[in-house]
Amino acid sequence: MEAATGDRFEERLRDYLVESAEEGRAVRVGEKETSEHAAIVARYADLFTREQHAALREAESAASGDERERLFRLREACEGGIISLDLAEADDELQNAMLAERIEFRGEPLPLRAAQAQVAVLPDYADREELGRLTADASAGFNDRRLDLLHKGEALEAELSGEADPVRRSAELKQIDLHELAGALAAAADRQEGAFAQLRGRWLDEILGESREDEPSSYHVAYVRRLSPLADTYSKERSVPVCLDVLARLGFDLASDSRIRLDLDDRPQKNPRACVIAADPPAVVHLITRAQGGLHDYQAFLHEAGHALHYAGCDPELPYTFRKLARDHALTEIYSFLLESVTREPGWHAEHFELPADEAETRAEATKFLEVLLFRRYAAKLHYELEVWSDFEHAPDYAPMYADNLRAATGFQYRPDGYLADMDDGFYSADYLRAWIRTAQLRAYLRDEIGSDWWQRPETGEFLRRLFHEGTKPSSEEIAERIGYDPLDTAPLLDELVPAA
Repeated sequence: MEAATGDRFEERLRDYLVESAEEGRAVRVGEKETSEHAAIVARYADLFTREQHAALREAESAASGDERERLFRLREACEGGIISLDLAEADDELQNAMLAERIEFRGEPLPLRAAQAQVAVLPDYADREELGRLTADASAGFNDRRLDLLHKGEALEAELSGEADPVRRSAELKQIDLHELAGALAAAADRQEGAFAQLRGRWLDEILGESREDEPSSYHVAYVRRLSPLADTYSKERSVPVCLDVLARLGFDLASDSRIRLDLDDRPQKNPRACVIAADPPAVVHLITRAQGGLHDYQAFLHEAGHALHYAGCDPELPYTFRKLARDHALTEIYSFLLESVTREPGWHAEHFELPADEAETRAEATKFLEVLLFRRYAAKLHYELEVWSDFEHAPDYAPMYADNLRAATGFQYRPDGYLADMDDGFYSADYLRAWIRTAQLRAYLRDEIGSDWWQRPETGEFLRRLFHEGTKPSSEEIAERIGYDPLDTAPLLDELVPAA
């Protein structure tokens, strides 16, 4: 079949991505017990051929400016589709096997996803250890299939891109130096060391109890992120109303926005990790959460609201490519991290939960601890991922490095056999980390331009709307330049997250 032009390819790609997104959503939220993604990819097989990929590359080389960038992103999407076409059946088999997996706990069979969600809410330390071990054992049982898929996908990416080195390939895609980023983050983490140790000791005693191990297992991280002993304050029932009020003060009426479709229901097979699926931005954007009680419900909702508002707020006149496709995820994560960061404001805790000023300050410190914990975890993950992808042929040899890096960074014991389940595609860890840096820069900018109460001012919403309107077109680094920062300037991040000496 003759290759499509850029416009025709974009039109058909949109149809495919909408259908694919809706299938992925149905499986993720537990509406379907099996994935049929392979059948969808097969229906659009004419889009994902090497001939089409070559035609897009040729058109890209003859174009310039925005059109060249649009064709580049379409070619990347074509490449991803070719890989999906080759791997969709094996990926469906893996996803369906994981959906079918059951864990026996206290005489009750639990779906793997339900068990992963339950670990976060079990009040007893020993129960979390037991269920955490069972879920980790079950997850690790899929490692051979995970690794096989990763090897096959990597071989295809190397062939189609013409770049054999996955680190260099990702750096070129993101238009950054990954090693330089990792170095800046390592230096920032080193400067946090003493302050983090104090925060960690204080808050792990508070959340896990003074009888905890010095280095608890990672099974307890989700429980810690909920601030579980304080879960009665941050109740599941209030999370949506409070978050909607936060957004309303910024000028966003999320509940009445027909473009954003909320899925807040709890289902046994629903993935416990909140997400946004931008099926057809700006018209159809799904915001999906699974509330369990605790602070994390509020943080997850606000985080995903940042994504949803970004996609639903993009200019509908933009080409589809600049509404949906991006070189990476670092731009949209800025907006998610920014809205989530409202939970670090003492005034937020005081007003919404009727806490006295001193207690609100203490709770804000707790959220700061959680932020530093996650930042350090992802900085350690990036260092590990750079190492493993530089020698991916021997990936299992790096499983101990994964566990050692994360233990040293967080003070939690991670299992080496989690090295694949904890690996996001395409150096997503780097995108999160760039967003952490950018969010701190943006918070400093907003404090200077709008005021310390930027987080409840409509002027902030107007500022964000202007950014959302641009869709996925800018890069994270462009946003830094606009507000007067070097992209690798971690000073604002350290000023916020490291207590004054």
